[in-house]
Amino acid sequence: MPQSLAKIYTHLVFSTKHREPRLTDDLRADLHAYMGGTLHGLGCHPIEINSETEHIHALFLLGRTIALSDAIGQLKTSSNDWLRGQDVRLAQFYWQGGYGAFSVGQSGVDELRQYIRNQREHHRQVSYQDEFRAFLRRYEIQYDEQYVWD
Repeated sequence: MPQSLAKIYTHLVFSTKHREPRLTDDLRADLHAYMGGTLHGLGCHPIEINSETEHIHALFLLGRTIALSDAIGQLKTSSNDWLRGQDVRLAQFYWQGGYGAFSVGQSGVDELRQYIRNQREHHRQVSYQDEFRAFLRRYEIQYDEQYVWD
């Protein structure tokens, strides 16, 4: 085959450092747009991005020529720097050190997009930490609770 073809949907989830509620409503739309632009610049196609005060969900197609960890590292670094420049109160902003990245099948994309869009409603009933634990269980990822959060 003369071409290399791939279509890898990735659901990325990560929080602010210590889950501090730093992502205010007035920042979110611009942050999502900035993150989408960053993903696009990395050769990744953003599909859905949403956040609550302490965490982000992003669904994107992983670019064919970039490693997942490189894409996430660059996304977190650039958006961290962008946030720090938006408001003096964010001068010491940090994302958590880790992240969760989960594969998504084509048939699950629409349902996940709706889930990401409805974060505000979802988190009226479920905390971010419980949500993240549920993803880890669903994807059968072994973890040590003391190392998941920072």
